[in-house]
Parts: sequence; structure tokens; C-alpha cells
Amino acid sequence: MKQAILITAYKNYPHLEEIISFFDDDFQIYIHLDKKSLISESEIQQLLAFPNVKSLRQIYNVNWGGVNHLKSIVHLLELASEDSKNYYFHLISGHDFPIKNLKQFKDFFQENRELSFLEYFKVPFDGWGNNGGLDRLVYYNLFDVFNYKDNVQIRWINKALAYQKRLNIERSFPAWFPTVYGGSTWWSLNKKAIEYIKQFQNQHPTYLKRFRHTLCSEEFYFQTILMNSPLQDAIRNNNLRYIDWTPRNGNNPAILDTTDLAKLENSDAFFARKFDFPISNGLLKQLKA
Repeated sequence: MKQAILITAYKNYPHLEEIISFFDDDFQIYIHLDKKSLISESEIQQLLAFPNVKSLRQIYNVNWGGVNHLKSIVHLLELASEDSKNYYFHLISGHDFPIKNLKQFKDFFQENRELSFLEYFKVPFDGWGNNGGLDRLVYYNLFDVFNYKDNVQIRWINKALAYQKRLNIERSFPAWFPTVYGGSTWWSLNKKAIEYIKQFQNQHPTYLKRFRHTLCSEEFYFQTILMNSPLQDAIRNNNLRYIDWTPRNGNNPAILDTTDLAKLENSDAFFARKFDFPISNGLLKQLKA
């Protein structure tokens, strides 16, 4: 069974090599690299030299929280699904790494080939951001216009949001729009789920457009399609990712280090994040061993 690894990345060339090197020729790898990435052209060519890397594109300039991350994921999905041999599809970032060995990986997804793994919950969801996550959808969140990681530009994002709330400006949904679900960006979906997503997109060409100016739209897009589909009973509410959502090592979610090894070994997850150099170097060596 062929499996596709879809990777969205913007830095850490050495770690991309580590991810690619883990997988053998039963896996086909598709990468979208942020257009503003500092990874060099020679490094890109080195990645493309790996026989299991089928595509590496730089199409979108990705701002954190903006819709271009979703667009890059949809692009990778379309590329990978063109190959009829790909049956399972795993979306990860350039900060992830597998935490099961290759045999466990292959055996599990072969045995569970009729299932897909996706975190989901109905929105609004208590504790999930302002208004249970609805603020992300009903207001214009200008993360595509301004850079959230710039201390000046983030003020404009916040001012625009406050202005809309003060004047009670809200965006509506089309009458056909399904019940909204949310969850983690990262998933493992089988071919049936991918085919249904593509079918839904073709039938509703304005669906993606509605997610412009939605904060982290990739955390709604796939959940909303699949949890309103005939496939919902074949979806397990577990995306098989280990993520520590406590601030540590200067980041939230935490950048993982050697203190996380036992937790990863005892996890039912197949990928973990975030790995970042040099903090995660020791942990990566332990996992590989």
C-alpha cells in the first residue's frame, strides 16, 4: 500500500532531510515550501534528489494564521491524489517527526485502511478561543494582509477585529454551508476521505473562498467537510499526533527535547511535534536509535 506524506515547511532543511530519510519507497513525499523560506536553491535540489520526493513547490507566501497555509495543503492533496497508487495520506509540518518504527507504521495503517484519523469537535467549542472559535469565522481576521509575528502589524490585526465587534459587523454563511467543525490541522486520511473532499470541493467551488480572512482556516476546512459526510462513522477522533500545548523552550506548543522521550514512547501517536534545532537534536538521536 502506497502512502503519501504531505509536508508544509518553511525552514530547517536538515530536519526535512531527516523526515524524508525515515520513509522508504512505499511512501511518496510532497512538499510545499513557504515562498519566503530561506532554504537555498541548492538545498531544494538536494531534497528533490531523494527518490521518494515526488514534488517540491513554492507557490504561496504563508503568513501564520492566513489562508495561504490552507491553500498550500489543498495543493499538496491535489498533487498526491493524482497518483492512484496512493491510498493513505498524512499531513505533517516540517517540524514533525515519526515516533513509531517503519514496520509499526506500515502495519497499523494497513490494518486500519478503512479508517481515517482526524481530531474534530463541533464549533462553537468551549475553551477554543474567543466565542468558542466563532470569532475566527464571523469576523475578518486580517492575517493574510498583516504579519502576525511583526509587533507593529499585529496591532492592526487586533484593531480591525475590535472595530468590527464595536460596530457589530459579522460575516454570514451561505445557506448551503454545512455545520461547522474544528480541530487540529494535522491528520491521516484514507483514499475514500480524500476523494470525498475533492468531490465536495468540486460541487461547492466557493467553499474555500469563504475561509479567506478566517484565522487558521485549516483547523475548520477538512473537519467541516468530513463530519457532514457519509464517511463520518469511519473517522476516529484522534489525529495520532503528540503535541505538548504548554509553553516550553520558548514556544507554544512546546519544542520537544530529551525530557519528552518517555512520553513519546508511551504515546499511541505516530508523529510528534515540534522539533526544532538545536533544542531537539538529542531527542531526535534517541528516537532514531
